[in-house]
Amino acid sequence: MTSADHLLSAPDDQSRARILELVGAIEPWDDLERTHLDTATQWIAGGAPIYRVRKPDVPAMHLVSYFVVLDGTHGRLLLVAHRKAGLWLPAGGHVEPDEDPWATVVRECQEELGIEAVASPIAGERPFFLTVTRTRGHGTHTDVSLWYVLNADARTITSYDRGEFDAIRWVTDDQVLAESAEVLDPHMHRFTHKLRHARGKGQQG
Repeated sequence: MTSADHLLSAPDDQSRARILELVGAIEPWDDLERTHLDTATQWIAGGAPIYRVRKPDVPAMHLVSYFVVLDGTHGRLLLVAHRKAGLWLPAGGHVEPDEDPWATVVRECQEELGIEAVASPIAGERPFFLTVTRTRGHGTHTDVSLWYVLNADARTITSYDRGEFDAIRWVTDDQVLAESAEVLDPHMHRFTHKLRHARGKGQQG
């Protein structure tokens, strides 16, 4: 990594404080998420570069925004078959230098699915879940991923970025949990349990 890369990927104090605020507001679902939140907090607060500035892995640990799109009317969520990862994942993308992670969601949602990002009441324009994941394949690195929840009618998604994804599909919570973890993001089952719990609380309220 060059000194120029380091400077580009080092956020200003305001951006770093904003991301620390977002991470600190996430309520951990389980011990693993608590560990991941602690790891992310120490990484951000420690002054490390946190934005990817060169594909695929500079710096070797960098920030990502995932967004899980829900069609609440039919109780389904959207997964995409990511070409490079070889897994079914939520859509998303890398946070650009000094970009607010929600702005990443807005940008990537339009680019990848052709729709406007509409935040779910579950978490609003804030991340609902956080993971720290070592990727696999060429350019192995660590993604610190902020998971957002969006609302959309499945009928409004009529196209997707075929350069990034082989396919997309709508699935229920039960279908996600019945799917082999080997073909999903490694934290997809945990996210689904947390989402189901939050949706249940919302319906009770």
